[in-house]
Amino acid sequence: MTWSTREIADLAGTTVNAIRHYHALGLLDEPPRSYNGYKQYGVRDLVSLLRLRRLAGLGLPLAQIGTTNESDTTESLRRADTVLREEIERFRRSRAGIAALLRAGAPVDTPSGFEEVGARLTASDRALIHVCTRIHPPAALSRLQLMVCAESAEVRDQFHALTPGASESTRDHLAEDLAQGGAHWRSTVWLEPTESGAHAPYPLRVTEQAFVETLAALYNDAQRDVLRRADVALRAQRRTAGSWRAGPGVSPVRSHALVASPRP
Repeated sequence: MTWSTREIADLAGTTVNAIRHYHALGLLDEPPRSYNGYKQYGVRDLVSLLRLRRLAGLGLPLAQIGTTNESDTTESLRRADTVLREEIERFRRSRAGIAALLRAGAPVDTPSGFEEVGARLTASDRALIHVCTRIHPPAALSRLQLMVCAESAEVRDQFHALTPGASESTRDHLAEDLAQGGAHWRSTVWLEPTESGAHAPYPLRVTEQAFVETLAALYNDAQRDVLRRADVALRAQRRTAGSWRAGPGVSPVRSHALVASPRP
């Protein structure tokens, strides 16, 4: 008994295009043809096709199936198992991230770990946190999460409502409010030197440059001016008190002011 390409594809639970692909790769021999030019597949072809489907279904790359012996195939299975295990873990993390976003009602671009406050953050703040997750070490990110969660909603709203024409008194008062907790998260002033050392993903110079350029791109002149003033206030606190007043979950902070001064 023989089958056409369509018939053997149906029997094997695959498609005509898949069979043609197997032929092109040399994984399935071309069968004889009938007098009218149609392929005629037999039982051996069906068994070969089912074997290919089985190996492909286990995750073996098609390019390896036809060029490996039994021992090589066993090793390929082990490698495929490792790949699948990593994929399963990636899917698990993805599902957990999706669940956290849905549970908190946070925007889809909320950085991982900040889902609970994502709905309260502006697009600019989310973008800054994304950059921070790349340039700061894990210990600093844990502190950053605490600081973002502890930020006053009133202060945050006032900061984002700032326009370039904001008055001097408005800027001063808001800078004082930002510095009141001992540090503000839109600066790396709070980052300890030990946290920007061996475990940091990039050298300090690269981290600072990336942070400053991100602030310049995300916030207007008045907002950057307020951040600069807050940093000045924090340095003054250090000079007068000898140590930083720590906010929620915040240790003594650095004396770097990474906020660019406003344009004239």
